[in-house]
Amino acid sequence: MSNVLVYTLDGKIYINLTNHCTNECIFCLRNDKSDVKGQELWLDNENSTAQDVIEQFEKIYQTTPSKEIIFCGYGEPMLKLEVLKEVAIYIKNKLPQCKIRINTNGHANFVYKRNIIPELKGLIDEFSVSLNGATKEEYNELSQPKFDEAYEEVKKFIKACADENISVVASVVEGYKGRHLDIKKCEQIAKDLGAKFRVREWIENGY
Repeated sequence: MSNVLVYTLDGKIYINLTNHCTNECIFCLRNDKSDVKGQELWLDNENSTAQDVIEQFEKIYQTTPSKEIIFCGYGEPMLKLEVLKEVAIYIKNKLPQCKIRINTNGHANFVYKRNIIPELKGLIDEFSVSLNGATKEEYNELSQPKFDEAYEEVKKFIKACADENISVVASVVEGYKGRHLDIKKCEQIAKDLGAKFRVREWIENGY
């Protein structure tokens, strides 16, 4: 079985760079299934290069041209930062009309011990960052991060995006098995950090 690095969902193209993640979110689709609409997203290995991604992207774009490309799969895409940058450069050069978005948990600056946002300015049009809670305790319960100060790092990451004038959306998953967040408080946190806000309703059976 070959690695599915590029897949489609609702007419958009998604890029699945890695299965590694710094969270173990209790609501993550990959806990219950291995695919998105029949497209297997568990990778055989983590050795794929930017060229591997680009080759799959070119084939899919021919049959499913999309105005929006999203880095999002069964892992945290920013953990493959150099591959991500190389692929984004290719897309921007070849398809400047396409919007590029990254769906991220917002841990990248902590992982790399530097602010990586300026490196992505001009390449990434929008970040969607998983806020997933009005408090650290709420975030930890839902996201199960692998380091202690994850919630603060997420908020700092959102602000760093806003400070670079890159569009950033703070998102929350609402309704997981009857759990309800303080949506107004989450929205206020997003606003205070300079972000837009989005509520993602939990999808019980995934896609």
